[in-house]
Amino acid sequence: MIQKRLFLLLLGLLFLGPLHAQEGQKEIQLEDIWLYYRFVPAFPSAFNWMQDDRYYTVMDDNEIIQYERKNEKAVKTILDANELKDPKTGDDIVVSAYVFSPDESKVLLKTKVESIYRRSSKEVCYVYDLKSKTLHLLHEGEKISLPTFSPDNQHIGYTHSNDLYFHSFDGDKRTRVTDDGKWNFIMNGHTDWVYEEEFAFTQAFFWSPDSRKIAYYRFDESHVREFSMAMYGQLYPEPYSFKYPKAGEDNAYVDLYIYHTDAGKKVKVDIGNEKDQYIPRAKWTQDAEKFAVMRMNRLQNQLDVLLVEAGTGNSEVILTEKESAYVDEVTNAKWKFLKNGTEFLWQSEADGHNHVYLYGMDGQVVRQITKGNWDVTGIEAVDEGNGILYYMSTEQSPLERHLYSITLEGKKKKQLTQEAGWHSVSFSSSNSVYMDSYSTVSKPGGAALFDNKGKEIDVLEDNARLEKTMESYALTTPEFFQFKTSEGVELEGWMMKPTDFDASKKYPVLQYVYGGPGSQTVKNQFGGFNYFWYQMLTQQGYIVVSVDGRGTGGRGEEFKKVTYGELGKYEVIDQIETAKYLGGLDYVDADRIGIWGWSYGGYMTSLALTKGNGIFKMGIAVAPVTSWRYYDTIYTERYLKTPQLNPGGYDDNSPIEFAKDLQGKYLLVHGTADDNVHYQNSLEWVDALVKANKQFDMAFYPNKNHGIYGGVTRFHLYRKMTDYIMANL
Repeated sequence: MIQKRLFLLLLGLLFLGPLHAQEGQKEIQLEDIWLYYRFVPAFPSAFNWMQDDRYYTVMDDNEIIQYERKNEKAVKTILDANELKDPKTGDDIVVSAYVFSPDESKVLLKTKVESIYRRSSKEVCYVYDLKSKTLHLLHEGEKISLPTFSPDNQHIGYTHSNDLYFHSFDGDKRTRVTDDGKWNFIMNGHTDWVYEEEFAFTQAFFWSPDSRKIAYYRFDESHVREFSMAMYGQLYPEPYSFKYPKAGEDNAYVDLYIYHTDAGKKVKVDIGNEKDQYIPRAKWTQDAEKFAVMRMNRLQNQLDVLLVEAGTGNSEVILTEKESAYVDEVTNAKWKFLKNGTEFLWQSEADGHNHVYLYGMDGQVVRQITKGNWDVTGIEAVDEGNGILYYMSTEQSPLERHLYSITLEGKKKKQLTQEAGWHSVSFSSSNSVYMDSYSTVSKPGGAALFDNKGKEIDVLEDNARLEKTMESYALTTPEFFQFKTSEGVELEGWMMKPTDFDASKKYPVLQYVYGGPGSQTVKNQFGGFNYFWYQMLTQQGYIVVSVDGRGTGGRGEEFKKVTYGELGKYEVIDQIETAKYLGGLDYVDADRIGIWGWSYGGYMTSLALTKGNGIFKMGIAVAPVTSWRYYDTIYTERYLKTPQLNPGGYDDNSPIEFAKDLQGKYLLVHGTADDNVHYQNSLEWVDALVKANKQFDMAFYPNKNHGIYGGVTRFHLYRKMTDYIMANL
């Protein structure tokens, strides 16, 4: 489901507190948000640290420019791609992204990028040698995926047509590692759809530290059932089919191999005899002869760490983590092997909160490094020379993210980000400097450089232009609030009131909900496009509210995992409780409360209008899941087990089962080419509503995916939703 950490397209929503419009201030128009894009925060373009972290580079006007961080002064132009021509066609080269080789002697240039799914793409790629001033065209100009330099700078690996290759710069030679790749059958070095979406990675090959081996995944999806979507725009719609394992159905079989480049041989990794399992992460340790693998069972409540001998593929389990519900989402930040070769860091919820532990390579815990009734949300860097760990956490508030340092002994903890708000950091290669992208409830924030003690070095972007633009509009300030439900559960929320709010009047309310496991909409973080849409609605006399119910993140394991086995039950109860609480406020019109959401939020909206007993007058559901039986294996089974083991968990809170109970005006929106939450969800839901003789409204967007964007599509969608709210709330 959608849960991204993008800085620019933020789904976050927040906030400033009621102001009175000043003379001359304007009202926001929908065109300001979705056609003219007047409210987009600025951010350093294509920012990259250099090995010598006195410098960083950015891409500007097709040039890679080196800056000195001390005074933010441009030092030199490393490469002017405007001077380059494609060696095969003679065409100009327009760079979309660039990556330096480890020694910065070469630079990879990505052009003509073509998106595939959420995280995957293919592009025409070049490597420019900065010393010899020569340009290498990779794979004869055909589009490739995942180009990655070897640590010794001599090779670059990539995938093409489901096979794995590497290009050697010495002799300009191409080596094909695999030859059995085939669309919808075999994938080498690249993840399948469900791994890409739910384990959030696409690159499935890894250079060893000595550059003499490549470990890679092989997906056999020949037995996985295909999902087909009609693509419109021609006389006969063309079907697009891809392998999509729905809950309870067969997954791809996953194997791991280690290819030895010198000998040209492959060694199969022993990941056990069970075929129906997951390999959510794999990486090299600091030792080029030791490869590490995470192995997880189908129900995702047991996670093993395997240590593999690169020469033989033999493995041993060195760590096992079990949970009564599920092991939390497994990311690369969950583990980090230290350069001493004898220890690694591991994140776990063993004590009820996500914390960092130090383990020996024998799998024995050395110590718990972080402790407290708060969650570590990511390991950001490790300064092994000084024995310091840098991590992000919720210690100040579940509504904020802050950077801390602590010794590997668990002592001398220090909060480095001092300003209230939401921080996201990127450390330089030496860990001596970091870039902090930050925002608060009242400011769009920006980006600045800090030393590793938390002292500001330089401001890269302060978004003064956007702040000046915002000053010309009549904006309100969202207010954070808490309330207790009838079950005694304390929930966090925010509320945006009209700028001319009058407590003696009664206002209609629009609730925004997402609600998926581990997500948050209530954050002390500046929002994006939706934030300004909500501002526009407040200017029209609406109150806008969002509340994070049970199952959401930032508040520990118990609060998050209470929804296990019955998604939708507690979440919708809490949204109904929110509406009841709001309806009891003197300034809220209890007969005019609406709710809307996208994806999981669309699911919640649909449930709210069927289980809410008429408390919601109106709802808008965009791209909703309407039965978890239609969603993918990894996400759904993590929280519900399989439908074979837990049929009630799939049906007891499916809107389809309660179509006869729909009350209120209801708008259903979906893209017909949604590869994530399939259009099937809405069609089956419509069928149930028709059979129940329930009236509803619907908007569909041909050939649009889960994001429903492109051209003026978003403007059209938000105009439709705005009109619907105005007419029915």
